[in-house]
Amino acid sequence: MSPESGFALITGASAGIGAAFARELAARGHHLLLTARRTERLQALAGELVGTYGIRVEIISADLADREAPRMLVEEIERRSLAIDMLVNNAGYGVTGYFLTQPWTVQADFIQVLMSAPTELCHRLLPAMRERGHGRIINVASLAGHIPGSAGQTLYAGAKAYLIKLSQALHLEYRADGINTCALCPGFTYSEFHDVTGSREMMSKLPKWLWMDAETVVRQGLDAVERGEPVYINGRVNRTIKTLLKLMPDRLAFHLIGRQSRRIRKQTPA
Repeated sequence: MSPESGFALITGASAGIGAAFARELAARGHHLLLTARRTERLQALAGELVGTYGIRVEIISADLADREAPRMLVEEIERRSLAIDMLVNNAGYGVTGYFLTQPWTVQADFIQVLMSAPTELCHRLLPAMRERGHGRIINVASLAGHIPGSAGQTLYAGAKAYLIKLSQALHLEYRADGINTCALCPGFTYSEFHDVTGSREMMSKLPKWLWMDAETVVRQGLDAVERGEPVYINGRVNRTIKTLLKLMPDRLAFHLIGRQSRRIRKQTPA
């Protein structure tokens, strides 16, 4: 199916990497289905993209922390008769502090948004992709999924590691059906993420060569999924970090990450 005849569904599309995906896919001729919690931002972005590229843009407001949201989202897609040939599971955030700093409801919402919702959307949208013989799935993971977990944002690295393994398995299972799945693994990326987590001041102290812009991250990710790469780490610096940590003894890598996390994570012991 050509890009013009299908839709790309982007979760968390109202800002940051999600909005960058929307702009890049629009420039490549895809019609878009944008979803996020902030309806006004989605409407503004949709207006911009329709006016610039003349594509079709649909929006559905949804909070993926709601356990019913993925099902309701797919039901609305079917009601509108939209063919989704690309799924970008981008919605995500970080929960600051130590594990017991936040109540379980906060941690459970995080698991729902970062792990359960993307998995359910894959499960619900894959059958139609298989029937058409074409599909692309990008799960936005992180370099954090490749390195030892650190204190602060306790569940983040584990959730991203899960998305990496999920993407690898889905790619192996369905590539023969014309469906490529890729875990996109950026490192530090300029976006609203660190403002939301309250870590902007700490992050601003990091050297600029560690950072990438969202537009580059997105272009590389889209090219990687088209090449059939099940995992793509953005940037030479991030790939080097991952390789060096993999070559280190586990205890040394764990100790190094522990030291670094004290510098860049907002840690509030319970």
